[in-house]
Amino acid sequence: MKVFKFGGASINSIERIKNAGKIIESFKGDDILIIISAIGKTTNALEQVAESFFAGNKEEALDFFTEIKLEHLTLVEKLGLKKVATLSDLFTEVEWLLHDKPVRDYDYYYDQIVCCGELLSTAIISDYFNSVHIKNTWVDVRDIFSTDDNFREATIDWKVTEHKVKKNILPLFSKEKIVITQGFIGATDENESTTLGREGSDYSAAIFANMLNAESQTIWKDVDGVFNADPKKFPDATIINELSYGEVIEMAYYGAQVIHPKTIKPIENKNIPLHVRCFLKPELTGTIISKKAVQGLPPIIVVKEKQVLMELRSKDFSFVEEKPVGKLYELFETIKIRPNLSQNGAISILYCLDDKPEKIEKLALSAGEMFDVQLEKHLTLLTVRHFTDAVIQELTKGKIKLLSQQNRDTIQIVMKDSK
Repeated sequence: MKVFKFGGASINSIERIKNAGKIIESFKGDDILIIISAIGKTTNALEQVAESFFAGNKEEALDFFTEIKLEHLTLVEKLGLKKVATLSDLFTEVEWLLHDKPVRDYDYYYDQIVCCGELLSTAIISDYFNSVHIKNTWVDVRDIFSTDDNFREATIDWKVTEHKVKKNILPLFSKEKIVITQGFIGATDENESTTLGREGSDYSAAIFANMLNAESQTIWKDVDGVFNADPKKFPDATIINELSYGEVIEMAYYGAQVIHPKTIKPIENKNIPLHVRCFLKPELTGTIISKKAVQGLPPIIVVKEKQVLMELRSKDFSFVEEKPVGKLYELFETIKIRPNLSQNGAISILYCLDDKPEKIEKLALSAGEMFDVQLEKHLTLLTVRHFTDAVIQELTKGKIKLLSQQNRDTIQIVMKDSK
C-alpha cells in the first residue's frame, strides 16, 4: 500500500493531469491511495466567494462561483469527458448555501465553500482516469475523516476516523487498485464540512498512511526534492537526498517551506518513509525522510523577510521577570502570533516577529499597558542549521546584526542592511 499526494500545481493543466496519470501507471500493480488538492488557484477563488458572501454581496459571490463552475466544466470538456455526474451535486451544495444570509461565524462559511475545490478536482480526475483505463474508486473524504467543529483548524477524531478507514476504505482495494480522495477537509458529526488548516492535504495523506499501515507516502511537488536553501534565493542551493524526521521538524519550525511538522508525526509513529519527488521529473528519486539519522548535512539556510523587532522595556527599571510576563504569552495566544526569536535582559525583552501590521499594532498597544514598547521594522531573520563560520560571514556581509542566538547546531541572526 502506497499513499500519494498531488498538489494543485501538479494538476493545473491538461498536460499535467495526463502526466499524473502516467506517474500512477508506472506503479501498476500497487495498491495506491491518492490525495489530490484543488486545481491551481481554485482555493484562492473560493476564498473570494466566501468573503463576498459573508460581506452580504450575494450576487457577487454567485458570479465568482459561476466563474469557478465554468472553469471546471471547460476542463471536463477538454479532457474529452461527456459529463461528471458528481459535479452537479457539488455545485448545488455551494449554490444552495450562497442563496442564504450569513448567520454564523465566517470560519464556518469558509469551510463549507472552500472544501468544494478538492471535491471538484478529484471528481473530474477520477472520471478522467477511469476513461483512460486507470481504474479507480472516488471517495468523499468527509464520509471518512471525522473532526470537531473548530472550523478552519479542525482536529481529527482519530478513533472514529480509523474505524471508518478500516471499514470503508480498505475493502475498496479488493475491487480496484486505486482509490482517489481529498486532502485538507473532513466533517463534523453534524455533516458540516471542516478544513484542517495549513498544509492540510499533506497531513491528510499522513493520516491515511498511518491508518492504512502504508509502506510509504509520496508528496509529488514541482521541485526536485528538499533543498538546503530556497533555490529561488540561492541559485547554488543543493538537494538533500536523505533527511530524518527530526531534522525536517526543526527546518519547518524555523520557517523552511518543507513539510509541516503535523504531517511528520503520524508517519513517524509507524516508521513510514516520506518521499518528496518531482512530478515533472519522476525519474528522479528526490528526498527520502525517515527515522534514519543522517550525518554530514550541508548548512541548511532559512531566510525570513519582513520581520519586526519589538523591545519591551520595564517602565520603572524593575527586573522584567517581576512584570506580568505571563500576560504577554496570553496576548500571543489571543492575537495568534508567535515569536520567531526572543531574548530576555534584566529590564527588557526582545521579540522577533513576522510583520503582520494589524497583529503587531494590536500586540504593541496591549503590551504598552505594561511596558515601554519600541519597534524596528524591515528586518530579516537568518537561521542556519549545521552552520560554519565561513557561511555566516558570507550571509551577513553588509548587514548590521541586531540580535543573535546560537546553540551547537543552529544560529539565528536578526539583521538589517547597513545602508
